[in-house]
Amino acid sequence: MPSSNLDVSEVFAQRQAQRSAMHARHLNEQLVRVLKTIGYDVGFQKGQGQYLYDRDNVRYLDLLSGFGVFAIGRNHPALRSALKSVLDSDLPNLVQLDVSTLAGVLAERLLRYAPYLDKVFFANSGAETVEAAIKFARSATGRPGIVHCAHSFHGLSYGALSLTDDVNFRSGFEPLLPGCTAIPFNDLAALEKALSSREVAAFIVEPIQGKGVNLPTDEFLPGAAALCKKYGTLFIADEIQTGMGRTGRFLAIEHWNVEPDMVLLAKALSGGHVPVGALLTRKNIFDKIFNQMDRAVVHGSTFAKNDLAMAAGIATLEVIEAEKLVEQAAKRGAELRLALTRMVPGYELMKEVRGKGLMIGVEFGPPKSLRLKASWNVLETANKGLFCQLITVPLFKDHKILTQVAGHGSHTIKLLPPLTITDEDCKWIETAFDTVIAGSHKVPGAIWSLGKTLVDNAVRKSA
Repeated sequence: MPSSNLDVSEVFAQRQAQRSAMHARHLNEQLVRVLKTIGYDVGFQKGQGQYLYDRDNVRYLDLLSGFGVFAIGRNHPALRSALKSVLDSDLPNLVQLDVSTLAGVLAERLLRYAPYLDKVFFANSGAETVEAAIKFARSATGRPGIVHCAHSFHGLSYGALSLTDDVNFRSGFEPLLPGCTAIPFNDLAALEKALSSREVAAFIVEPIQGKGVNLPTDEFLPGAAALCKKYGTLFIADEIQTGMGRTGRFLAIEHWNVEPDMVLLAKALSGGHVPVGALLTRKNIFDKIFNQMDRAVVHGSTFAKNDLAMAAGIATLEVIEAEKLVEQAAKRGAELRLALTRMVPGYELMKEVRGKGLMIGVEFGPPKSLRLKASWNVLETANKGLFCQLITVPLFKDHKILTQVAGHGSHTIKLLPPLTITDEDCKWIETAFDTVIAGSHKVPGAIWSLGKTLVDNAVRKSA
């Protein structure tokens, strides 16, 4: 029987106009309602590099990059070529009773970036990588406890969610994994108190917190590493969002000269097409997990180390190196932060710009003038953090920039663009932010009319 010549791009073209209806009926209806409410249902048709194109072929600048997945941009030709070469080669994929050549190559290349580590475990996602880290830490130390930070985000599967300090994600799914304790970010005294019981297997931390783009003090991460060593606790750097050049170093932890016992990678390692996660660790830890032949597969995952994922990781590293994207992230990020910081004195609603490389947070806060304060309070009473939508929605609708609020109830907008953005893109960002923020200081005005609409929606939701 001849095989059909399925052209998925034709299926996309034929059904794209029905995307919202299909999702409302078969998938997540609430997400469809959100997108329609804030005017984001524009029907994206194409992605290229740092740009997205909607159903009318209007170009948008993507500062969300799939939550950091598209560090090298969408549909990079080198990545596509690598994936096609795998599909065209009839490779013996996922034999299981064999070892993967491409996994060996990718592991070898990743470890060059962390020469103090020796072994790699591959998984299918960031959350799976966190789950592996929990298991490895407990098994290697014989201890039950895991310490994480307030405002942390480590994933939404059960173990990872147990280390995620966000009631919006945890609510309805508790009780979670026992033995997990949160300490304040940047609080070494609290960390020492938690570790002093010598019952803690690992301390896991995002070098820069994704929720809020919170930076550590210069003392926190080196001090945490020293405390972990003192009490026999493993230090785990969750670089799932911050790694792969995002902050102007290949690993964000490098900014503080810390050498963790484990480094967790995912998101950008995939190149945006094939999910992949990687746990890098020390040999003495790894060997305590896989310590004899009958435990050779004591932890694993069916699709981990598949050839497409490994090829995506190899190609992504090639692009990062060839195009010097780590250096570019450092340069463009510094310039963009400076340009945005210069706006702060001119706008009372704008409080701070912070970050490293192309992981940037723009924080807003309560104004001092009475007219603005009254409008701000109406929004905050209806829904904490609602003001940021008065910035992100006009950025999207009027300036064709896609960005996000940095967490539930947050007053910070996060910029997480592809590392391939240009000087022209940065000027686009600066002009758009300046215009929109200026508009937010005009009461009454178009932006505060949007605010009234959002408040009305919030009130209806609560009712």
